[in-house]
Amino acid sequence: MTKEHEEIIIQDLKDWKRLIKPYASPETKLAWKQIFNTILPFIGIFVLAAIVYDYSLIATLLISIIGGLFLTRVFIIQHDCGHQAFFPDRKKNDRTGFLTSFLTCIPYKYWARSHNHHHAHQGQLDTRTIGDVNLLTVREYELLSKFEKFKYRIYRSVPVMFIIGPAYYIFIHNRIPFITLKGWDKERKMLLLTNVYLVLFFVVLGLVLCLPHFDLLYGFKKLAFIYVPILLTFVFTAIWFFYVQHQHDPNYKAWKKDWEYLLAAIKGSSYYKLPAILNFFTGNIGYHHLHHLAPKIPFYKLHKCSHENPVFQKHVSEITFWSSLKYAFYTLWDEENNRMIKFSQLKEIRVKP
Repeated sequence: MTKEHEEIIIQDLKDWKRLIKPYASPETKLAWKQIFNTILPFIGIFVLAAIVYDYSLIATLLISIIGGLFLTRVFIIQHDCGHQAFFPDRKKNDRTGFLTSFLTCIPYKYWARSHNHHHAHQGQLDTRTIGDVNLLTVREYELLSKFEKFKYRIYRSVPVMFIIGPAYYIFIHNRIPFITLKGWDKERKMLLLTNVYLVLFFVVLGLVLCLPHFDLLYGFKKLAFIYVPILLTFVFTAIWFFYVQHQHDPNYKAWKKDWEYLLAAIKGSSYYKLPAILNFFTGNIGYHHLHHLAPKIPFYKLHKCSHENPVFQKHVSEITFWSSLKYAFYTLWDEENNRMIKFSQLKEIRVKP
């Protein structure tokens, strides 16, 4: 993206704050609607899976996968609570975010703070360690030793990023307070407490499931068979969506001294054009450029904001599911040409004068 293009975007969207303002306000009635059309169906699906378990494991697995899609939407509710964008009231947001974390297994306060850090620094090459997938510039990669290059290639490979990574993220990354920065004591403590609460929650759930047979082993095997696929479906979906919406090309990355918030939102995030059913399950997260521009817009108002203000679509990178598949292979930032590239493109960059 050239400087001229950047200036055009800034000029076209100079009134973005005024345009956003009518939508950046949560509404209690609409928030409760999302609770009823998301969490209640999720609970119903879990109960159905528990009933079907004794008759068909395949049917139970299929039901659990659907449950995982609903859990993705539950997580978007938790996500908006972390932005204080779901309910108008802070206490309601924090209570709802904490309670939904029992279902998602994502620690509410710890994750929300790291995610808000991501929002404040998204696209800044100076800050790539919190709430983001590690991304190297071509120059940084070239300076690595052979072993370090090998490690980075493994880390950014599709199997690690989209198969091993999601499982690691839900079962390890969000169980251990890896962020050790000063001032994070409260969040680290809440993460550890959340682990304790989750153990108690799932112990109680396992005991409830064992009641028909009064068999502890049966109850916890049943819980694992139902809930592990739910969690994995959710986290695979969530990581895919959050990943491709920042690894696309054209894109925007800059060092802090040159970084522009507006450009980071509009060009550093994408618009994932999806069918209505996927927008439902993913809580409109496809409107990622709008979400990064104004995280105070509740997910239930993102579509309306986009539909009523087409100027926000004018410069964004629009992607579809099929076009997004190639972004799984974009692994480096080419500073010379301001673009995301694959490892296979390194050779053509090197031969340039």
